[in-house]
Amino acid sequence: MADPTEERELLQRARRVRRLLRVKPGSVDLAGTDPRSTPGLPPARPADADPKSWSRAEVARIGTRIAAGQERLFASAAVGADRRRALLILQATDCGGKDGTVKSVVGTMNPLGVHIKAFGPPTAEELAQHFLWRIDRALPGAGYVGVFNRSHYEDVLVVRVHSLVPRKIWQARYDQINRFEQDLASDGLSMIKVMLHVSYAEQRERLLARLDDPTKRWKFNPGDLDDRDRWDDYQEAYADALNRCNSKAAPWYVVPADRKWYRNWAVANVLLAHLEEMNLTYPDVALDIPALRARLASGEQEVNKR
Repeated sequence: MADPTEERELLQRARRVRRLLRVKPGSVDLAGTDPRSTPGLPPARPADADPKSWSRAEVARIGTRIAAGQERLFASAAVGADRRRALLILQATDCGGKDGTVKSVVGTMNPLGVHIKAFGPPTAEELAQHFLWRIDRALPGAGYVGVFNRSHYEDVLVVRVHSLVPRKIWQARYDQINRFEQDLASDGLSMIKVMLHVSYAEQRERLLARLDDPTKRWKFNPGDLDDRDRWDDYQEAYADALNRCNSKAAPWYVVPADRKWYRNWAVANVLLAHLEEMNLTYPDVALDIPALRARLASGEQEVNKR
């Protein structure tokens, strides 16, 4: 059984990390946010400990609580007692660490209760619909934890930077996104939106690493260099999205992501804090326990007579 004191400290730390990383209304300044910083990192961490090993152990420990919350969420929906669900949205520039975060943090949960969706350029069918159409179709069902690798925010990021639609169209999308997210929250969806904030220099190192590693070259897209040339434009677009679509119902978090080990630890804490805030419990099930026990015992006696 888990130590109550350790459990309490774990949850308190998760809430503190979430509070530190949460975007304050109208206050986003990505240029003033150090991508190598480590907000909320416990001072009690051994100074000589390898941060990567420490992070893996901590994410596994946090993951146990995340998995427990996910199981309660899934169980409640399975018996029709609850239609709540959760959605983790990961946004980042190229090489920001979305895949690594999914592998490290989301991998702690039971895959049967997780729905992961990666959004690439829209298909011809999707382009013929409203930009939120493909998002709505991919939302997690009751009891599931959904994970979006990119999301509807691409339609005020990539679309804006590359002028894929007129300005008046993408400008109107901020309000549409806010209404969409508020409706989802009212319908039982707990949304956690995370921007993984990497530096220009770190992105260069990660792109070079992909070129140098034959096992990762398949992930290298020459088009990423075109986006890199528009770095300042993307930073401005991200800042506007974070400022204009940040609400109590669907808050944004900026996670410094140059240090992968910190990124994973921080996102795990944010996710845990949200799941705990949902006050998830196992559902009450109407079963005649004595009668069912008697039936099982009777059946066992019959088998033993044979």
